[in-house]
Amino acid sequence: MDVWTIKRLLDWITGYLTKQGVDSPHLSAELLLCEVLTLERIELYTQFDRVVAKPQLDALHSLVKRAGEHEPVAYLVGRCEFYSLSLKITPDCLIPRPETEELVERAILFLRDRPGSQAVLDVGTGSGCIAAAIAKNVPAAQVVATDVCEAALSVAAGNIRSLGLAERVRLLAGDLFDPVIKGLDGPAFDLIVSNPPYVSESEYEALDKNVKDYEPKRALLAGADGLDLYRRIIAEAAEYLKPDGALMLEIGCRQGASISDLLAGSGDYGHARIEKDLSGHERIVKAVRLFRPHGDEDTNESFG
Repeated sequence: MDVWTIKRLLDWITGYLTKQGVDSPHLSAELLLCEVLTLERIELYTQFDRVVAKPQLDALHSLVKRAGEHEPVAYLVGRCEFYSLSLKITPDCLIPRPETEELVERAILFLRDRPGSQAVLDVGTGSGCIAAAIAKNVPAAQVVATDVCEAALSVAAGNIRSLGLAERVRLLAGDLFDPVIKGLDGPAFDLIVSNPPYVSESEYEALDKNVKDYEPKRALLAGADGLDLYRRIIAEAAEYLKPDGALMLEIGCRQGASISDLLAGSGDYGHARIEKDLSGHERIVKAVRLFRPHGDEDTNESFG
C-alpha cells in the first residue's frame, strides 16, 4: 500500500498541476493541502513526513482534479491572500489580483501624505479587499464601500468583521454612487478608489477558461469597449471629492489614453497620471480634482 506523506503529495500535486497548465502550481498545491489538512502553509514544511490518511486523500483527490480542470483554487479553498490579509472568497466575487495590490499601495501612500483623518470611498468593493487593505494600513482612514451585488457585500461584510475593521469600514448596497448620501457620506472624500469591470466584449470571449467559466461576468464585462463603468464613475466622482481629493482607478493595459481623454473631457480634474504595474503595463490612473469654489462646497466635513 502506498504511503503518502505531505512532502510526497506536495511534489506530486505540483507536478500534476504544472502539466495541466495551472497558474502557480506549487502555491496551488500548498493551498489545497492546507485546506484538506487544516494547516497553515508553514506547517506543511514542519510536518513533511506526516502520513496523510485515506479520508483526507479522497478529499484531496477531488480538489486536485477540479484544480487540474482550471477551477480557481481560491474558490476551491474559499479564501485567498491579498496585501498580507487572509480573505474569504466565493464565486460571487472577483478573485483579487496582484495588480490590485499595486492600486492599494498607491492609495495608502496618497493617504499617508495627508494630515488628519481621511475619508475614502471604494466603489464596487466586491470581496472588500481594497477597503479592508486601506483601512488596515491607514489607521486614520474611515472607509465607505459600495457594491450592487448583495451576495458580494455579504462576503465583504464577513471579511471586514474577521479583520476587526467593522468600526471603520461601512458597506452600502447599491450601484456605484447611488447609495452614498451627499452631506452624510459625502461630498467629503479624500480619495475615491475603484477596480471596476473593464473587459471589453471581444476580450471577454478570449479570456482564459479559469476566468471566463468561473468568475462573475458582471465583475469583468464592461460593454463593447470596456469603458462603460469608467464613463459613469468619471462623470459622477467629482461631486463626492474634496477639492484636492483624488480619483484612483485600476485600468486595462490598453485603456490609459481613452481614460485620460474621459478625465480631461469632464473638466473636473487636473492632468491624469498613468502608472505601470510590475509587468510594465499601464494599470493605474490617478487624477486630482480641480479646485473650483462653490457657495455650497463643503471642504472640511467628513462623513458621519
